[in-house]
Amino acid sequence: MKILVIGASGRVGTDLVKQLLADNHHVIGTTRQEEKLFDDDNYSQLDLDITAEKDAIQSQIDKDIDAVYFVAGSGGKDVLEVDLHGAVKTMKAVEDKGIKRYIMLSTVFSLDTSKWNQPGIADLKEYYICKHYADQWLVNNSKLDYTIVQAGALKERAATGKITINDDDAGENSIADVATTLAAVLNADNTNKKVFSMHNGETTIDAALAKL
Repeated sequence: MKILVIGASGRVGTDLVKQLLADNHHVIGTTRQEEKLFDDDNYSQLDLDITAEKDAIQSQIDKDIDAVYFVAGSGGKDVLEVDLHGAVKTMKAVEDKGIKRYIMLSTVFSLDTSKWNQPGIADLKEYYICKHYADQWLVNNSKLDYTIVQAGALKERAATGKITINDDDAGENSIADVATTLAAVLNADNTNKKVFSMHNGETTIDAALAKL
């Protein structure tokens, strides 16, 4: 497949691109960095500014892309421009291009405001508000074949290959396991039009996804 990864230079994006390339996909990664991120014949790079106008974003996206991942993040800076407005503009641009598959990396409980008083979430209120409305737009205002993966806290630790899905605990994730889950979603047709939370657990990733 030809896959666009928006946010290829991020922590999750880097691992995701590596896995997609290992699966022999052609990957176009977006980054504002000048140097090429990956030395692979199946990788190309795009300087895509998601804070630009929607039409400018759309003009840089090829029509023959099979799937789009949104794994970009503001890191707490410009959350409105990146995590909300930027995300929605990419959804509109992709849909206008006739591309259907759109996989969003979100945050745990983004659509369940009743759980925002949990430790660690209250301190990220503005980020959560942005992710909430971006996810709402994707579900309710687009006709995209979406999957929203709501990950708990991201940690720099070894992959386990095992997760828990849709648990009441926010939990933590190995970054590599989040990337593996995102990659696995691509070919899991049962994840289409689904939103699910995840954290490291006791079930293999493929088996967990099969239960959705």
